[in-house]
Amino acid sequence: MAKVIVGMSGGVDSAVSAYLLKKEGYEVEGLFMRNWDSLINNDISGNPNLDHAICPQEEDYNDALKTCTILNIPLHRVDFIKEYWDYVFTYFLKELEHGRTPNPDLLCNKYIKFDLFKKEAEKLGADFIATGHYAQVKNGKLYRGIDKNKDQSYFLAMVSREQLKNVIFPVGKMLKKDVRKIANQIHLNVAKKKDSTGICFIGERNYQAFIKNYLKPNPGPIVDVKTMQKIGTHTGLMNYTIGQRRNVGISGNDKRHYVCGKDVKQNILYVAFGDSEYLYSDACIVENVQFISEERPLNCTAKFRYRGEDYPVSLTYLDDTHIKVNYPEKVKAVTPGQACVFYQEEECLGCGIISDIYKNGEKLFYL
Repeated sequence: MAKVIVGMSGGVDSAVSAYLLKKEGYEVEGLFMRNWDSLINNDISGNPNLDHAICPQEEDYNDALKTCTILNIPLHRVDFIKEYWDYVFTYFLKELEHGRTPNPDLLCNKYIKFDLFKKEAEKLGADFIATGHYAQVKNGKLYRGIDKNKDQSYFLAMVSREQLKNVIFPVGKMLKKDVRKIANQIHLNVAKKKDSTGICFIGERNYQAFIKNYLKPNPGPIVDVKTMQKIGTHTGLMNYTIGQRRNVGISGNDKRHYVCGKDVKQNILYVAFGDSEYLYSDACIVENVQFISEERPLNCTAKFRYRGEDYPVSLTYLDDTHIKVNYPEKVKAVTPGQACVFYQEEECLGCGIISDIYKNGEKLFYL
């Protein structure tokens, strides 16, 4: 009997994944990862005044433990707190310091869930690992999940082909509503638990207040991109992202406006009023490119953000890790630091991180 170690998150997707695998005849055990802890992070950062009270990992662990009791499978627990800090959170802070908008979930999958977790599972005798991701692996290739509203292949695009060996995504071929239905039918404790949203280490707290614990506020001018006049003061470029419309910090002006650029060297936040003309681009440079597929296409589609549309693109390979991505249909709010994920129909080919943005051959002043 093959043994599967399931990454139990305390949510419904991993719970149903464990149930389905057990039903199929696998020997199933759960493994809960603790990646964030307030007290230990205080020690690592040297700052005893941090506010981390909201991250609900202990509640998630208790939910996972109860689920495993219901399913009659053992649950193991492992701490990757320091590793998460070193490989994921440190990168997150550095990207913010450079004015970019990082997505730490991709790094968490690459370095934690499909590397350290997998190695820990192998110590427990695993033949396979499984998670509750809405994605599919077929013949060593990564594909979108069947449920287009829940597909998580975007977040897995940085995982290597080697890391996907012996990985099972039981709910990847299911609709979310059917996962919930199964959970209710077998009376799982997490059947009605809400899906987690956002980044774990931030939780439900105020984002700007949280970031202040790690990066010093660095106020600077907000400039109207059309008149180049100062119209306000920002609280630090790390607190804003391209296309942002709310809480920009322009008092006494109710005209429709949005963040359209940043100048990190001069610490300027650029804002535009009216329509969205300054948000559109037609090309970008993607760095740190990694492919899951052995294919190196010249034409494919790309997503520039999770839940974004698929856009037809052409690729120019600049070197082994840099690609120029051209998109004839102009795309709105392509954002430095976010992942550009490549697809060939349903197959996820790989990804890179967006750096420079271009429009009509000119580099935009995002960074």
